[in-house]
Amino acid sequence: MPEALKAGFPTYWTTFGQGPQPALAIHCSLAHSGSWGALARHLSGALTLTAFDMPGHGRSGAWDGRGEIQEVTAEIAADLLDGPAHVIGHSFGATVALRLAVMRPELVRSLVLIEPVFFAVALADCPEMRDGFEVQMAGFANGMRAGDPEAAARGFLHVWGNGTEWESLSATERKRLAGQMHLVEAGHPALYEDAGAMLAPGVLQNVSQPVLLIEGSDSPDIISVIDDGLASRLPRARRAVIAGAGHMAPLTHARQVGAEILRFLGNI
Repeated sequence: MPEALKAGFPTYWTTFGQGPQPALAIHCSLAHSGSWGALARHLSGALTLTAFDMPGHGRSGAWDGRGEIQEVTAEIAADLLDGPAHVIGHSFGATVALRLAVMRPELVRSLVLIEPVFFAVALADCPEMRDGFEVQMAGFANGMRAGDPEAAARGFLHVWGNGTEWESLSATERKRLAGQMHLVEAGHPALYEDAGAMLAPGVLQNVSQPVLLIEGSDSPDIISVIDDGLASRLPRARRAVIAGAGHMAPLTHARQVGAEILRFLGNI
């Protein structure tokens, strides 16, 4: 379980499986590399999966605001690869995976984007969604404006969590999650404003790798609209829906997600 500077940032990573093909996994906000364990077991015969802790997560260094966090995380991902790999990302990690494919296409053999929270896609294609989505995210936004990260965390997890009630979490876990709300906010320029300019004409249309877009049937409505927009822009995209799953499908429905990934890999 190595730890070293990657793209100049203190980074921890681990490896799962002993499959013949290399892969890199990028977790969601508030999680860590170990969150891939359940899914990795279903992929271990096909992939050797490297997973790293994003800045401010797990055992990697605290986020120091040295740049735009999606870009920095993509640079770390690139530094962990020494050749083309399958890249699997979840939520914010899925947007990092897409950014990596744009920045360093030679390192990406295929993309699996699970519940990508690239809100700028949906808001560009369906601007009428903005008001309703702002209402949905009001708990997070109001908590951040009030300087109350615990309220922000409660609101964030209400939309993007696994259904666990806030009050049922331990005091230690609630404190950890509240302490990471600044990381969620740090991602907003990339997610809402497209800081990476991936929606500029021709950018996503030039991503030539095969892409699998995975969403849960019970996820927030905006995810399906995001995937509609990505599928219309990425020339080799295909889609899968995990029945009964929400946003945390890689953890709650690891077997089904793994089956979709293996089917995808077998057809490219």
